[in-house]
Amino acid sequence: MRHTKLIATLGPATEVPGVLEGLIAAGLDVARLNTSHATRDVLDRQLAAVRTAAAVDGRHVAVMLDLGGAKIRIGQVAEGAILMAGERFELRTEAGPGDASGASVNHVGLPGDLSPGDRVLIDDGRIELAVVAVEPGVVRTVVEAGGALTSRRGVNVPGVRLSVESITDTDRANLAWALDHGVDLVAQSFVRSADDVIALRAAMGTRVVPIVAKIEKHEAVTDLQAIVAAADAVMVARGDLGVEIAPEQVPVVQRRIVAAARAAGKPVVVATQMLESMTEAHRPTRAEASDVANAIFDTVDAVMLSGETAIGRNPVHVLATMDRIVRAAEAEVVDHPTVLAPGATDDVAAAVSRAVCELAATLDLAAIVTPTQSGATARAVAAHRPRVPVLAATPDEAVARWLAIVWGVRAAVIGSYSTIDEMIAAAAEAARDAGVARPGDLIAVTGGVAVHVSGSTNLIQVHRV
Repeated sequence: MRHTKLIATLGPATEVPGVLEGLIAAGLDVARLNTSHATRDVLDRQLAAVRTAAAVDGRHVAVMLDLGGAKIRIGQVAEGAILMAGERFELRTEAGPGDASGASVNHVGLPGDLSPGDRVLIDDGRIELAVVAVEPGVVRTVVEAGGALTSRRGVNVPGVRLSVESITDTDRANLAWALDHGVDLVAQSFVRSADDVIALRAAMGTRVVPIVAKIEKHEAVTDLQAIVAAADAVMVARGDLGVEIAPEQVPVVQRRIVAAARAAGKPVVVATQMLESMTEAHRPTRAEASDVANAIFDTVDAVMLSGETAIGRNPVHVLATMDRIVRAAEAEVVDHPTVLAPGATDDVAAAVSRAVCELAATLDLAAIVTPTQSGATARAVAAHRPRVPVLAATPDEAVARWLAIVWGVRAAVIGSYSTIDEMIAAAAEAARDAGVARPGDLIAVTGGVAVHVSGSTNLIQVHRV
């Protein structure tokens, strides 16, 4: 069983007949829908396709909608525009066609945010500009590192706090669509502080879905602990992060983010450029394979593919390659030391979750089964990285899909029960049906004496199937 979960971004390459079905058959756990590069019609089609393909395969595949946030982007640019080092280039707030001499940007306040001497990075830093003058409606720059410029490329300004709202009107519209259509996770871009996460949760109203906070802004690194506490999960979004901070700091900050999430018992995802060469190539580079493996050695919950599957030549082959690298790396991790920060001494559910993992290390258990209403018990157990499979038995399909991002957790949807004995019987049946335990195996079941009450976990029973 693979413990680390696989996330893949959908795009034009996954619209080819059979590709999405192939991804799910190859082990896809979470499908990412990217609102920055998809119309509402495309999102409708992608969501329906995932639900249909997952149902046919009998798997709980989560759908994560990635909100674009206040991302600054270049406008339309004529084909063949090449920026040359030493040449002048203008960033204009007025919409219009762009070329090698200048282009529009979608942030009208950019001239007021910048000063001479500031650096502007385009397309994940592939193009670098130095600001030489700022005038109403125009930022005048000189090209320090040139290259081909195409439409809709992202713009970053390291070290500058931009005068934009983290949640845009487009985000709010896409969030409403996500809530109406039962999306399982929402990834929040442009997070600068915990207040941004709190604001997004408030915007959901009563229909709350888990929030994955993307750590990609330099301000977010400063407020990391509070963001982790406010979010349901975090993502190391290395694309923008790699141009917001110095490149040599990216792996250091990545480990810091992973450690903070692990200590808080929150799922953590590592994303961006993990197997980027495979967008075109048949094999990954050695460095890419090592990058994926090192994330596994840090026991992250999930790793994510972006352009490799969205626009790549062979998305299914890329995912299968990622799966093999993950499994090989996991085979080398003999033990997963607990890194959770000490909790409150009266937190019974947390203590039970820790104790059942210690029990699994002592007894020859086939699995830990967690009957759960919200998924909290399964996440708490998985945070300790037990050596045996964790099966979340839940009556809620949405909870089963949300757990698709959590390390080592498989989910089974079960019927209702009203007593402890019925709960234990349902857990044993679910373990047998899921293939994590056979007749005669020992399993540990965690639950609450107050059945069907979220957060009431206070019981461990060792049961022979």
